[in-house]
Amino acid sequence: MSDISLTHITPMAVMSIAISVAAAFLIHWALYWIALRVAKHSKIEPVLLPALYQPTRWLVVLLSLGAGLKSIELGDRVEDIWSIGARMIFALLVGWLILRAMHAGKAMMEARADISVEDNLKARRHRTRISILYRICQCIVGFLVIAMMLIAIPGVRTIGVSLMASAGLAALAVGAAAQPALKNLIAGIQMAFSEPIRLDDVVIIEGEWGRIEEIKLTYVIVRIWDDRRMVVPVSYFLEKPFQNWTTKTSDLLGTVFFHVDPAADVARIRAKFVEAVKANSRWDGRVAILQVTEHRPEALELRGLLSARNAGIAFDLRCEVREVVMDFLRTDMPDALVRVRQRLEAGEGLTRLSGAAE
Repeated sequence: MSDISLTHITPMAVMSIAISVAAAFLIHWALYWIALRVAKHSKIEPVLLPALYQPTRWLVVLLSLGAGLKSIELGDRVEDIWSIGARMIFALLVGWLILRAMHAGKAMMEARADISVEDNLKARRHRTRISILYRICQCIVGFLVIAMMLIAIPGVRTIGVSLMASAGLAALAVGAAAQPALKNLIAGIQMAFSEPIRLDDVVIIEGEWGRIEEIKLTYVIVRIWDDRRMVVPVSYFLEKPFQNWTTKTSDLLGTVFFHVDPAADVARIRAKFVEAVKANSRWDGRVAILQVTEHRPEALELRGLLSARNAGIAFDLRCEVREVVMDFLRTDMPDALVRVRQRLEAGEGLTRLSGAAE
């Protein structure tokens, strides 16, 4: 029992440790108060200091406690336990500090990238990259903290050293056992820089229209137009074709199709279409045109092109213009609606009537 006992412990030594810990709390509070005042006057982001408050406080306490224990002669066993525990706690606190700083930095950068504005392409690009890289850094920090904690334990120190030194081999081993997960992880890193999609992009995937709601490390959540969620692996966006309606800009062209009688006055319908588009507040003033795109014996196909600021507005604009033009055709040009024609040769009608009478 003598090897785990404390020796030469005096009330003065205990008081010295207590005073050092209390002084650590006081000094940390004072420095934090000063830092808040400096940040307020220098216009530093207010989210950073609160995020670092708790980790730095306990780091200061740990350091002051270690300094205070130097005045006490510990038994060999207790000193070994304290040494191992202090190093493990130190690694854990440093990892906590880094993660909190990363989270604060992510919040600051996201605050500067406002995606609620109309032209939010650049903001969505920044948020997408921040989100993916943040999750990758979380995994790396967690890996390093676990390795440092293992290194602090003499019995398993070689495991921690091997874990850090052979990270590449470990990645290959994990990749062989979990190839799909590693594939999506690498695809996520690649997507952070190639940017085939970004947050709030409008996409067509598997025939479904939706918006990119969340981009995780290995999968993407797409919010479908009817509020369903589609979970898609990240690798999908690098291996399969899909439609992205907001790759360069949110501006979009919409189409409206009409089928009218071949004898219809197309110029009059075109004038009404352009008038309906220009009278709608959703139109962005770029494109409003109607063309004949197909001619079939029973009908003409008219395609109207109109433009809007984004996909959602374009959809509403198409519906409203279609209603206006169809109402115009029903009330003012009923002859333009599609009709089925049959031609009777001379004598054919009389023969049919006689057959019907018999």
